[in-house]
Amino acid sequence: MQRRTLLLAALGAPGAALPGLGHGQTVPSGAWPSRPITLVEGYPPGGVTDLASRAVAEPMSRDLEVPVVVENRPGAATSVAATYGARARPDGYTLVMGTTTLAINQTLQPSLTPKDPLKELSPIGMVFRTPFILHVHPSVPANTTAELIAHCKANPSKVLFGSPGTGSVSHLCLEMFRARAGIDIVHVPYRGGAPAALDLRQGRIHVVFQAIQEAALTLSDGGTRGLAVTADAPLPNYPKLPPISQTLAGFEVYFWQGLFAPAETPAPVVERAAVALRMATDDPVLRARLAEQGVELVSGDAAALRTALANDTRRWGDVIREGNIRLE
Repeated sequence: MQRRTLLLAALGAPGAALPGLGHGQTVPSGAWPSRPITLVEGYPPGGVTDLASRAVAEPMSRDLEVPVVVENRPGAATSVAATYGARARPDGYTLVMGTTTLAINQTLQPSLTPKDPLKELSPIGMVFRTPFILHVHPSVPANTTAELIAHCKANPSKVLFGSPGTGSVSHLCLEMFRARAGIDIVHVPYRGGAPAALDLRQGRIHVVFQAIQEAALTLSDGGTRGLAVTADAPLPNYPKLPPISQTLAGFEVYFWQGLFAPAETPAPVVERAAVALRMATDDPVLRARLAEQGVELVSGDAAALRTALANDTRRWGDVIREGNIRLE
């Protein structure tokens, strides 16, 4: 902890002046990096995004030969971290992890910054993606997605779908499911995935689209029953759960995380950071270790990250507008 504190102190504020480098000047590619790099994470320590950030920071540190220090700045649906990263000096020494929430916030919370991530941040590359598991309380008379849809149609406004909170990817996933399946359900928002999982286990709600890490415990002990996954293929740890897309064509949902730099960061710096990131995400040992926790490292380049952000901005924007979803 003392070493981490010293490293963070050595970094100083993102806007602090560097010897020999004025604001707006480019960083010679051969000179970068020459000191520790801050990797800003938008979620608290201990979650899957923080786990992935720290997992890739270690091999990136080895490749770049400087410490890559994860700094957690949670708050405002990751807007605190993203804004900090977008406003940092574009010198490559402050990078930021952005997630699907960057796409969601543009429609759901347009007052938050960055208002246009593709203009205010420079994509470096994809880090990971993770799908959701559709699981139900054992009392629900359904063993497949089709049977669940039929049950919902036979019991309009009686089937309770929980989520970790309004506007979460899990919530928007169920709203898309509602629209695509043509069913009338009730959304019950919680403050996080843990209380939703607890109430699902106890039968207070009936259905949840939940991240693998949150659903694993109740699935393993029979507290809930898995029906399907939002991935494009069965998952290694859940080979018997088919993709929802087999019932609702094209229904694929992932929560993703990618690495960004401030806009106007010199191209050679972004490209060098991308090389280090790809070396980390391509590491077979690291990939296998994170796969056990439902995290699929993705060796996508800047173009793949830019496409994911643009596509999800359109898709979740449509879901939010069509469902008239608003934060209370």
